[in-house]
Amino acid sequence: MLEMVERRPNAVFLLLAGYFLLCIALRLAASNSLEIDEAEQAFLSQFLRLGYGPQPPFYNWLQYGLSQAIGTSLATMTLLKNGLLFLCCLFYGLAARLVLGDRHLSAIATFGVLSLPPVFLLAQRDLSHTVAALFAVSLFLYGFLRTLTRPSLFSYLLTGIAVGIGAISKYNFVLVPIAAIIAILPERDLRTRIFDWRILAAIAAAAIIATPHGIWVLQNLDAASSGTLDEMKEREAEGRLFEAFHGIAALASATIGGSFVTVLLFGLFAHGKIRQIWQAESQWTRIVGRMIAFCLLGVLLIVLGVAATHVREKWLVLYLVLLPLYLCLKIEAARINAAPGLRLFVPLIATIVIGALVIVSSRAAVRPWFGDYSRLNIPYAAFAEKVAKMEGREPALVIANDKQIAGNIRTQFARATVAIPSMLETVPVDKRRRPLLVVWRSEADSATQIPDALNGALNALGMDGNKQRRDLALPYIYGSDADRYGFSYVWLND
Repeated sequence: MLEMVERRPNAVFLLLAGYFLLCIALRLAASNSLEIDEAEQAFLSQFLRLGYGPQPPFYNWLQYGLSQAIGTSLATMTLLKNGLLFLCCLFYGLAARLVLGDRHLSAIATFGVLSLPPVFLLAQRDLSHTVAALFAVSLFLYGFLRTLTRPSLFSYLLTGIAVGIGAISKYNFVLVPIAAIIAILPERDLRTRIFDWRILAAIAAAAIIATPHGIWVLQNLDAASSGTLDEMKEREAEGRLFEAFHGIAALASATIGGSFVTVLLFGLFAHGKIRQIWQAESQWTRIVGRMIAFCLLGVLLIVLGVAATHVREKWLVLYLVLLPLYLCLKIEAARINAAPGLRLFVPLIATIVIGALVIVSSRAAVRPWFGDYSRLNIPYAAFAEKVAKMEGREPALVIANDKQIAGNIRTQFARATVAIPSMLETVPVDKRRRPLLVVWRSEADSATQIPDALNGALNALGMDGNKQRRDLALPYIYGSDADRYGFSYVWLND
């Protein structure tokens, strides 16, 4: 394998494609129930809207298009996520080749993307919008570096398209192009790229892509910003000084946690030559290093500005993804032979990512051994099959009490419209469709009442759900037959 990578540079992308195909296969084999982000995507993929809440809509739009083309299923969601991760690595590798003369180092930089925990661990567990933003960062990096090295109208347009996509993928993406512009200002021979007339084409391309959602954001500012800001203020601190302290500590912790594996791997690669690499410098190390620094500085200013006390690693991965390229540029500037490092780096990164993938994929089957059940063990498919058999047909309309149930039911009854009470009046749902299935989780006490939100929806339809409710207790996926998960539902034909 290593010889193939050394002889054929494009073999890197073939190996990455194989890895992401393995990710798809293992996820489909693990369980047909959905994680939180997966369920939300399955539910929202029914609707095409300019905005969906606190997250930008690009990933939702892609999921909607894929669902319209080939249907809503776990397979379509897994294919989209891993397809975007592969494209992220592809454009990252192409960007690395623009500024790295050593093909061994460009391969290491490309594989280095997999060393980031949000990529090899969190994305395989449950991420969506961050994956789209990672793709946008890599596309931007390729367009940006191509504009600096081989400027053309195409490179400017590509960079603008990447900025537009990034802006509607994750709001914190906007720090990346801002940092990139600031990073090249001290470089006299490159800052002229900013004042080239072709940058107007880039700005136009970005504006065309981002403006429709931008208008929605201005009209729905609270819905677009409240979720992330509330999460960043997770800890209540006493006074601005303590808030600043906790915010800075959280940012430092997230930065270390998000880059530790990458730095460790490159540290093993550069054993005994760290000082030489640290002191080495080139124009490209300065540019990429400034980009990372300005992005993190931007996050710090946001943390202090909103008095945030909580920062998550996945929020920083859009900036830390530049780290493998930066380290490879430093190694090349130090004139170190990278061939031995490649032979060390590839087995190590393969061990980490495959090991993490096996652990993530096996948790649904292993956790029940210890009496611990997760979302992947909830028997939604068995419930759907049982209801369809008992009622003699599939529902045309489903109302569930939350997105987790709604998304899972959507993948089981693909021809049905699935809604939740809070969205019945804001999305185009024909409430007259029948049969109607109203479903929620039932507690151990069979006398538990219908959740208030669902009861309100039933009352609006002229139904008394408590008189028509039915209960099902089904075994968990991979679980003991004695352990059951309870569903309650109401079925209405007319």
